[in-house]
Amino acid sequence: MSHPTLEGFLTQHRSDLARGPVALVFAEDEVGLDATLRHLCDRGFAPVLALMPDAFALGDDVAARVRRIRFDCSAPQAVFDAVNRVIEAAPGAWLHYCYNAEFLFYPFCETRSIGEMVEFHAQERRDAMLTYVIDLYAGDLARDPNAVSMDQAYLDRSGYYALARTAPDSDIALDRQLDFHGGLRWRFEEHIPPASRKIDRISLFRARRGLRLRPDHTLNDEEYNTYACPWHHNLTAAVCSFRTAKALKRNPGSAFAIDTFRWHNSTAFEWTSRQLLDLGLMEPGQWF
Repeated sequence: MSHPTLEGFLTQHRSDLARGPVALVFAEDEVGLDATLRHLCDRGFAPVLALMPDAFALGDDVAARVRRIRFDCSAPQAVFDAVNRVIEAAPGAWLHYCYNAEFLFYPFCETRSIGEMVEFHAQERRDAMLTYVIDLYAGDLARDPNAVSMDQAYLDRSGYYALARTAPDSDIALDRQLDFHGGLRWRFEEHIPPASRKIDRISLFRARRGLRLRPDHTLNDEEYNTYACPWHHNLTAAVCSFRTAKALKRNPGSAFAIDTFRWHNSTAFEWTSRQLLDLGLMEPGQWF
């Protein structure tokens, strides 16, 4: 189903957001777009909003399952402004936002829907979930020069670390908040702006009035940015993403400096939550 603009959708179909959980996919290009949308539909998101230019194509099966909205996400603040507009329109709804060629995995997602997962998370009095952006990359850049391969995808099995997050203009560590690093943004950090090197993102949360998404992928309520509640570990999830690999091979400053992303800690991505749990890249908390 197609809608001309985000404002038009929110004016005419705001009530549809109340069902949720809602997924917003921002299409920077067409690479992996159909696969991302199918993945989110299969996880149980409803509706799935595909925010994309008119020139981008969708497969017929995908077009029938998502709400297509005319949108250009090339402006620096466009994505954050759009997410904040949906937050205002859908207080109480669970929202997930991502880009094309990104795939949300949470514990046991093969057998449990996103609705079941956020219902449990809410019972633990949590209104947001920390997601780690785990870089995916093609194993053979000669075969896949855009660094995207669904059938030969790799990820780093180690090399991840966390640093204390401090309050602005202060050395005081924020409670239960960390800056996470690793993957391609760590290994090729000379090509990555410092502000873009973190791999944590609060990409799944419950909207409420006054909440705002900030340009560093955190929210203006600091409790939303914590990795767990004070009394025990909570669920976390992973956004497995080709986005950094695509950018490194597209940008002239790095494209010709990289002939492979594979190293001794690369491993084939199995497209399962079990692999991510075994690698410690997400946490089941008390959910079994």
